[in-house]
Amino acid sequence: MAGIHIHQIFYSKQTLRENDVGFLGLDNLSNLRPDWSEYWPIRHFLLNKSLNEDDYYGFFSPKFKAKTSLDAAVVHQFVDAHASEADVFLFSPCFDQGAFTINLFEQGAALHHDIKAVFQGCIEMIAPAVNLDALIMDSRNIVFCNFIVAKPKFWRVWLALCELIFEVAEKNCTTLGASLNAGTNHDGKIAPNKVFMIERVASLILSTQADWKVKAYNPLLLPFSPALISRFPRELLQLDALKIAAVSQGYPQYLSMFSQLRQTLL
Repeated sequence: MAGIHIHQIFYSKQTLRENDVGFLGLDNLSNLRPDWSEYWPIRHFLLNKSLNEDDYYGFFSPKFKAKTSLDAAVVHQFVDAHASEADVFLFSPCFDQGAFTINLFEQGAALHHDIKAVFQGCIEMIAPAVNLDALIMDSRNIVFCNFIVAKPKFWRVWLALCELIFEVAEKNCTTLGASLNAGTNHDGKIAPNKVFMIERVASLILSTQADWKVKAYNPLLLPFSPALISRFPRELLQLDALKIAAVSQGYPQYLSMFSQLRQTLL
């Protein structure tokens, strides 16, 4: 049987106490680079630990329970039950945010002022064949908050792309580097743009590389966001279904209907 190694990051004694004891602790008490948020401890783990190729690994923030309502027992049970079916498991809340937008880059640009140019610059560097305006993401590949459990082969691809972004931001000698390090509003605070780009890399991989076997925990069972659109679950379900149909069938009528239905909610 494949091993399941799901870690929960702790930044303080309080988060250590409050984290789910069913997850493995991932120590970030030193918090040397808070500007990189969860990427810093995940990066350190992946660069320094030896991983079993058949096992599954995850790295959750202390807010996992608050954002998903799930505990470690449910997560482990879900991964264990479907381990033979998937390379990657998703536990993404905020179905409304993913369903309403064409992809998570559009979603992020709607929330964070001037971040679209950052997204575009990073995509030109790590996935130049991708057209952000035409890229479709749906509930089969949308990842929020890095709530993902996957085999090492996925994490290697993810880390390689993230490291390209990391290098540009750390050197900070180009317009893109400066923009990645620039701050944007988030929950009443200022956070660097690079954090929001990193959070979208997993979704980028899964929506553009068809070989991954993915199993998503039913996002309709997880909390929606507090946004006004969350009041329309039936229409949101239709929007997500139309995107899935557009990807699988390729007919432009599905996207046309998506746009029309979304406009009614606007």
